[in-house]
Amino acid sequence: MSLPPDYVAQLHTLVDTLTAPVAATHQARIQCTRGCAGCCADGLTVFEVEADHIRRSAPAVLHGQQPHPPGACAMLDADGACRIYAARPYVCRTQGLPLRWAEADPDNADQAIELRDICPLNADGPPLDSLPDDQLWTLGPVEQRLAAAQAMHPAGHDARVPLRGLFHETPPVR
Repeated sequence: MSLPPDYVAQLHTLVDTLTAPVAATHQARIQCTRGCAGCCADGLTVFEVEADHIRRSAPAVLHGQQPHPPGACAMLDADGACRIYAARPYVCRTQGLPLRWAEADPDNADQAIELRDICPLNADGPPLDSLPDDQLWTLGPVEQRLAAAQAMHPAGHDARVPLRGLFHETPPVR
C-alpha cells in the first residue's frame, strides 16, 4: 500500500484544526509571533515523508535561496520568519503550545506517568498541572501516524532528513 501524495498535507491540516482550540484557549499566554524563532533550532530533522512534502511545496526556497546561517533553523529568513510556514513540519506546528505526553514511570516500568511542558516564553498563565487534558496538545498519536507513514516510504522506517540538507539537493527534473 502506498500513501497518497497529499497525505502529509492532509495530516498537517488535521493538526492545524485540532490545535486551533488549544491555541485559542491559551491566546493570552502564547507569545509566539512571526519572527519568534527561539524554538527554531538548527539540526532539526524530519521523516522522509515530511521532507518530500517540503520538497514539493517549497521548491523556490530550496533551490532558489540559501539556508539561514548555522545556529538557527535553515528555513528561517533574515528576519527570523519561516520561509516554508505553510509546509512547516508537524513539530513546528505544535511548538509553543502546552504539551502533554506519557513516559514510563522510572520507579515502575509497568506504569506510565504524564508529563507536561510549555515553551518558557509562554509559561505565564495557569499552571500546566491544573489544566484539563483538552487544553493541552497530546504528543503521541500524530507522531505514530507519521511513523506509520514513514514505514511505508521507500527510504524505510528510520529515514530522517536534516532540514538544512534539503537546500543542498539536486532539484528534481521536470
